[in-house]
Amino acid sequence: MSVGAYLLINVDTGKEEEVLKALRKIEGIKNVHIVTGLHDLICYIEADDLKKIKKIITKEIRGIKGIQKTITCMSLDLE
Repeated sequence: MSVGAYLLINVDTGKEEEVLKALRKIEGIKNVHIVTGLHDLICYIEADDLKKIKKIITKEIRGIKGIQKTITCMSLDLE
């Protein structure tokens, strides 16, 4: 069974499209969108386990130039 997380992302002004393109290249990111409101982008990550989710967020996503802050919301499967 896989695990998933939604990531709310804030970026430097004007860097939304650049960060979006970089995020789309990362394995495990299933969807990513530029949004309005408190955050600039939202993406959905899916992986085999929490350890892999942690690696994607800390080693790959947070290393993208232009990202200021991320908030992780774990997806809970209630089936």
